[in-house]
Amino acid sequence: MTKYRKSLINLTLSAMFLAIGLLLPFLTGQIPEIGNMLLPMHIPVLLCGLICDWKHGLAVGFITPLLRSLLFGRPVLYPSAIAMAFELATYGAVIGILYAASKWKCIVSLYRSLIAAMIAGRLVWGVAEIILLGIRGNSFTWSAFISGAVLEAIPGIIIQLILIPAIMVALNRTGLVKFTKKANKVKTAD
Repeated sequence: MTKYRKSLINLTLSAMFLAIGLLLPFLTGQIPEIGNMLLPMHIPVLLCGLICDWKHGLAVGFITPLLRSLLFGRPVLYPSAIAMAFELATYGAVIGILYAASKWKCIVSLYRSLIAAMIAGRLVWGVAEIILLGIRGNSFTWSAFISGAVLEAIPGIIIQLILIPAIMVALNRTGLVKFTKKANKVKTAD
């Protein structure tokens, strides 16, 4: 596959993931409490980082919550959508970098990359909230971080841990994404 064709495919897939990220939250009925639990914008961003690459995952992750806020009013732009932009950008970049760097593209490396991205994204979200709320004079407490990053998000975390690998396995079976179980052997001239 030529570099131009690969770039075009990644751009097209990124646009699709962006569109899914804008529309998927409608399944939660625009109710912020349900959206906070199910995390619908996270799924297309994580898939974009895995399937395209970290750069596309980062871009889609950063743009999705901001564009959704401007188009539909949810999430609220300040501080939610801005903090989410950094969080989702981290998800897309970290999962893309770690999975691409994995020696084998398999379910184990997929889970490692996914869990690391989920942790990194939540930490970045916490830092963004501290910075954004600190500007307004509000305080972002440790209990607010645990509540927002972990406790409220448990259903969404479970969905991501089940759905993302299931989608990747299905794409592997169709040949659209390829898992590798062995390291590529270098051919030598005898």
